[in-house]
Amino acid sequence: MPQPVPTHQPTLYEALEALPEGVVGEILNGQLHTQPRPAIPHAHVAARFDRSIGRSYGDGIDGPGGWWIFPEPEVHFVRDVEVAVPDLAGWHRERMPILPTGHRVEVVPDWVCEILSPSTKRKDRKDKMPLYARYGVQYAWLTDPVERTLEVYRLNGNTWIEVGRFAGADQVRVPPFEAVSIDLEGLWLPQQLRLVER
Repeated sequence: MPQPVPTHQPTLYEALEALPEGVVGEILNGQLHTQPRPAIPHAHVAARFDRSIGRSYGDGIDGPGGWWIFPEPEVHFVRDVEVAVPDLAGWHRERMPILPTGHRVEVVPDWVCEILSPSTKRKDRKDKMPLYARYGVQYAWLTDPVERTLEVYRLNGNTWIEVGRFAGADQVRVPPFEAVSIDLEGLWLPQQLRLVER
């Protein structure tokens, strides 16, 4: 009697790679998390940060340079096993002098920024922040375009220390990017144009 052919059970990373276009996948603490591409308020904040921080620290225009700044990089803390996609991440160039040629980044970022939405804020706080601390990310920012807030954290050992909490129209200079003055009001969509995120 013929033996049944065993069916291939896809790994979590194979399941992540098979996600349809427009769906972001992450593997956090042994679980696959998926979410659709971000809504406009979220994308607006990411673009504004990328323009100000990326210009000064990534490109060295009106700032010190010396960093790589990327939106939505696929960071492999453990290759194909512990995979996060921060909204923005940055690396000191001396720590990552050569950029990877594929889609995986296997060097721990020096800075991450998560832009919170109602559907992701619990995961960002409860799953991703401890993960970032465990692997030694030195700075983490949490930005909420609905609440119009920016929280800045620095790693001390394996614990996050809050450096500052800012809101509304504050003008701030915060680590690790103190050379850039960030106009928080410019991050938020005008009140009459704000969209509700799901």
